[in-house]
Amino acid sequence: MNTVLLAKSTSIGEWLARVVNYQIIRGNEVWRFIFVLVAIFITMAVGRVVQYFISNYTIYREKGGGDTFATLFLKALGKPIYVAIFASGVYLCKIFLYFDDRAGIQISVSENWTETAKVIGAISVAYALYRLVDVIEYYLNRVVSTTQTKLDNMLVPVIRKSLRVTIAIIAALYIVENLLGAGRIKSLLVSAGIGGIAIALAAKDTIANFFGSVTIFADKPFQIDELVRIGEYLGTVEDVGFRSTRIRTFDGHLVTIPNNITANSVVENLGKRPYIRRKSDITITYNSGHTKAQRAVEIIKEILAAVPEINTDPQQSPRVYFSDFNDSSLNIYMCYWVKPADYWLYQQVNQRVNIEMMRRFEAEGIEFAFPSRTLYIKKE
Repeated sequence: MNTVLLAKSTSIGEWLARVVNYQIIRGNEVWRFIFVLVAIFITMAVGRVVQYFISNYTIYREKGGGDTFATLFLKALGKPIYVAIFASGVYLCKIFLYFDDRAGIQISVSENWTETAKVIGAISVAYALYRLVDVIEYYLNRVVSTTQTKLDNMLVPVIRKSLRVTIAIIAALYIVENLLGAGRIKSLLVSAGIGGIAIALAAKDTIANFFGSVTIFADKPFQIDELVRIGEYLGTVEDVGFRSTRIRTFDGHLVTIPNNITANSVVENLGKRPYIRRKSDITITYNSGHTKAQRAVEIIKEILAAVPEINTDPQQSPRVYFSDFNDSSLNIYMCYWVKPADYWLYQQVNQRVNIEMMRRFEAEGIEFAFPSRTLYIKKE
């Protein structure tokens, strides 16, 4: 029985050796594949160790000196370095194998092996560039924080997204070219170009909105939180994107206006005005006579001179004149400018002026006029 078992084990061992040596390994000893496996594990371990040291070193530098360029740079490259080391390991592992179309593994496998390593390396480079966008964003935020405009703050995330999308597209094209070949990628680009024309025709409004947003960011007709009038809508600007501008009206409604309409409309920026002007006609009765009319003008001037929020500059000093004879009243033209240009402060000033005017007119016996008509009947 032992002889039979020995014979069977010998035959099984010969069969396994034949399978391993000729059908699976194809001219490469078993130790070569073991070395490949060990090399891959070593590469992964080295990548993890390097990533660990970089992470701890950046934490140490942050505690000592805060966010510096070196700290941000190393923090961004921590994970991509692991992928790059793994790609290098995959590329170097093939030196342990024997490639030959006649006896060993086919040479085409070697070429595909190299292309695979290149693809992983391209992914690591794209990943590194993708993470380095955070460094660019950090310094852009520092630059825009020194400016008075808030529209620049909206531009930073747009630049960040654009850079990341560009990096992703270039990396995808490179990977597809390595996997499919240059000829296939050219045919895909030609097809994409033809399809892009159709898409561009269908999405012409979207493209118009994009260029409208570029115009807004370039000209800066308004800033975030400023009061503007765009067409029939009056409200505060809350957001400016690549497609639309959002304003909050006084009724609380959020109005979304496409950027191509905003760029081609007359934009009245009320938030940029240095003051708010009030122009009003004060009417008194005809029976007031010239004495009370003159006194009414003097009273209004005294009231306006006592309000500190009313501008007294020579170009915008208060204007009060007995200006006209209306059908049923004597007209006094009143005009003044309120600084600063706060709408609700402007309304408070108007209220104080109106109440004081009513009080002083009542004390002087000056009556406000209202639309009236006198009818005379002649008796025969």
